[in-house]
Amino acid sequence: MGSLLAVPVLGMTLAGCGGSGERSTGASAAATSFEQAVQKGDLKAACAALAPDTRSELEESEKKACHVGIAAEQLPVGGPVGTVDVYGRQARVVLKSDTLFLSQFPDGWKVVAAGCVPESGRPYRCAVKGG
Repeated sequence: MGSLLAVPVLGMTLAGCGGSGERSTGASAAATSFEQAVQKGDLKAACAALAPDTRSELEESEKKACHVGIAAEQLPVGGPVGTVDVYGRQARVVLKSDTLFLSQFPDGWKVVAAGCVPESGRPYRCAVKGG
């Protein structure tokens, strides 16, 4: 299993400003889709929802194909979406039991970090993240 890695809070405090309802809805839908794929065991779909750098880092750190490596991370069951903060092309989606970070790509929102937990005074620690 890969070690937990730190991810900064996107270099800013996400406050929802600059994000339209459409972008918030898109980020929320992408996060929910990723979570559902993981929970259903559709790990190929979960990998397709990852940002390219995140997928590459996962495969490199696990020394396995993404769909095998992501299973080893034992991501938490996120539950329902609580809040969505969007700033520009980046978003933080806080679920009941997980936090995901996403970026907007030409083909839609992609997960750049998952299995994230906040640490007091420090960046989030994430089980899956890109470089």
